[in-house]
Amino acid sequence: MLKNFLIVVIMFCVAQVHAQTQEAKSDSYRMRSFIDALMKKMTLEEKLGQLNLPGAGDITTGQAGSSDIAKKIKDGKVGGLFNIKGVEKIRDVQKVAVEQSRLKIPLIFGMDVIHGYQTTFPIPLGLSCTWDMQAVERSARIAANEASADGICWTFSPMVDIARDPRWGRIAEGSGEDAYLGSQIAKAMVKGYQGNDLKKNNTIMACVKHFALYGAAEGGRDYNTTDMSRVRMYNEYFPPYKAAVDAGAGSVMTSFNEIEGIPASANKWLMTAVLRKQWGFNGFVVTDYTAVNEMIDHGIGDLQTVSALSLKAGVDMDMVGEGFLTTLTKSLKEGKVTQQQIDLACRRILEAKYKLGLFDDPYRYTDIKRSQTEIFTGANRKVAREIAAQSFVLLKNQNNVLPLKRSGTIALIGPLADNKENMPGTWSVATDFSKAISLFTGMKEVAGNNVKILMARGSNLDEDSLFEDRAGMFGKSLRRDSRPANEIMQEAISIANQSDVIVAALGESAEMSGESSSRSNIEIPQAQKNLLQALLKTGKPLVLVLFTGRPLALKWEQEYVPVILNVWFGGTEAGTAIADVLFGDMNPSGKLTTTFPQNIGQVPIFYNHKNTGRPLPEGKWFQKFRSNYLDVSNDPLYPFGYGLSYTTFNYSDIKVSNKSLKGNQTLNASVTVTNTGSRSGKEVVQLYVRDVVGSITRPLKELKGFFKIDLKPGETKTVTFNITPEDLKFYNYDLKYDWEPGEFQIMIGTNSRDVKSVTINWVK
Repeated sequence: MLKNFLIVVIMFCVAQVHAQTQEAKSDSYRMRSFIDALMKKMTLEEKLGQLNLPGAGDITTGQAGSSDIAKKIKDGKVGGLFNIKGVEKIRDVQKVAVEQSRLKIPLIFGMDVIHGYQTTFPIPLGLSCTWDMQAVERSARIAANEASADGICWTFSPMVDIARDPRWGRIAEGSGEDAYLGSQIAKAMVKGYQGNDLKKNNTIMACVKHFALYGAAEGGRDYNTTDMSRVRMYNEYFPPYKAAVDAGAGSVMTSFNEIEGIPASANKWLMTAVLRKQWGFNGFVVTDYTAVNEMIDHGIGDLQTVSALSLKAGVDMDMVGEGFLTTLTKSLKEGKVTQQQIDLACRRILEAKYKLGLFDDPYRYTDIKRSQTEIFTGANRKVAREIAAQSFVLLKNQNNVLPLKRSGTIALIGPLADNKENMPGTWSVATDFSKAISLFTGMKEVAGNNVKILMARGSNLDEDSLFEDRAGMFGKSLRRDSRPANEIMQEAISIANQSDVIVAALGESAEMSGESSSRSNIEIPQAQKNLLQALLKTGKPLVLVLFTGRPLALKWEQEYVPVILNVWFGGTEAGTAIADVLFGDMNPSGKLTTTFPQNIGQVPIFYNHKNTGRPLPEGKWFQKFRSNYLDVSNDPLYPFGYGLSYTTFNYSDIKVSNKSLKGNQTLNASVTVTNTGSRSGKEVVQLYVRDVVGSITRPLKELKGFFKIDLKPGETKTVTFNITPEDLKFYNYDLKYDWEPGEFQIMIGTNSRDVKSVTINWVK
């Protein structure tokens, strides 16, 4: 009887899978047939128009038909628009496309929805420090829901570039230095944006960027050259892009940098051999802003030449530059591109629109009711506040100054103490800054009636007013104080002397990181350092609330400042989220996803480096004829994975199921973790593996898994990692992806430095 029942269940499951497969094939056939018929009607000019992605410009609601871009849309010379905001504007522009153009092909509307829409979450680097994939996915899901309610159906996110140089400003926009963690976040973001059905009007198409290697720009200078071996590409930089593609991302964006002497937008090996043939990507590729035109300055040809090279490489859509629109007809006549290449690019754009359901209903994303009820809701803001609090990393808490008492007087001091415009961080293009919450406002809300909060600026962001202008762009002014620096500081010292504890809100402004915001000096600006030193001289307990979009060099601060809470830029709810942590309503659980250097001279510094032939012996600071510095140890200031809590955790030794394994066996590696403090807290338990001997040199350790667990005081949990040969694979010298037998070190701990270790042997 049971046997027959199981057979029926299995047959039912097989039938379901078969039905789903047939349905997918049927939908694919319908899409292909529809686009075949449409393309037969299209002129060459209309096909090239689909490859053209201009910026929207200044389009006023109700006047789309008379805007500068309208004539091109009517003539079929535009495939989509980006950075147009507002459901009514988008509906007006879409109406021009589907009611006034010859073939009535709808437009696709994109925007830089990077870490939220109007409800803004922590900058991506901060979000990654939650190590919570459900939170990451949820943030993307809310962003997609809000953006789609306001007419957007395509986001230029996630940015998955691995970055190990904190001088590079766009490190703020990614998930840090590690390929494994970056891959998990890439998958979560794509799933959050796209859901399980792109035709639903509350999902949007993801665009993975920047393909590829943009985060390895030389000198940390934006847009600069990238050069590395293919072994490093495949093992250390490619995995997050591939993970996003495997998760079904609908589009990919090219990077600005060159790779092996060829700019990414003209690199056929990258766009076709790797992305399409090796990884099976079947979506469309769009350039970054004017990336085609910029190849002229790279030195590989004029606009006609670089446009042809880009199309032949496998790029489908030209953002802003209009090189495709204006030169490909001539290149076709001259035999420099083929009709087949143009048709293929056009087809991919039309397929994206079909998958989004725009041919069924071009107005599906322009429901005015949704725009009025589903954006910046109380529920969304509550989630943003909770996630922001999880992203903060407690770097130091000497004498348990935190959490603050809900009594007495607090001096809140610093140029970022009451500046709501900077709280959302870089790339917050849809944010209404007037609705963001400053730290001062958040502390007043959370502290309660028994706390008196005094506030003063203390210093400007920087002594150089021109630098401050550059660091306060896009409506994020610091409102510079024109008084003498000494007068501003003395005001702060006066209120500090009246207080029980000082909270110093210092660091970077939002636009000191992000695109075109590289820094050669990654310390806190000197004006703020001077203020911090003066505040410490008061002898009062001091908490440094550190705002930053990158790892900073904080060696002096780590030595002299008793408490450091790194809050990145937490989004629209940053002020209340920071206050939640300061007063202990939330226990900090963030862990660093980038290594913090002691000084700029150590950069680039990252945890999963390799040994040299002359490694420095463990525990040594310096030894002649070894790989080290004369003036600083090799150690980071804070290692990858580091972060403190208001409680403490104890790790047992590792227990493994077997120390000798063969073939496809699974290794179970376990530790018990105990909350040894007096508060409930979350801990990120991290698994690292070292392949001791390989056919090519291997990193000293690599992240291979993690769990975020919640423990009450005194509670113990056992965490078990299941490790298979799949976790041991890497790309060898011949770029074959496989694992090699031998000795492996299994390491589990609270960060990449502080781990327990056991050695096992694994043979094939």
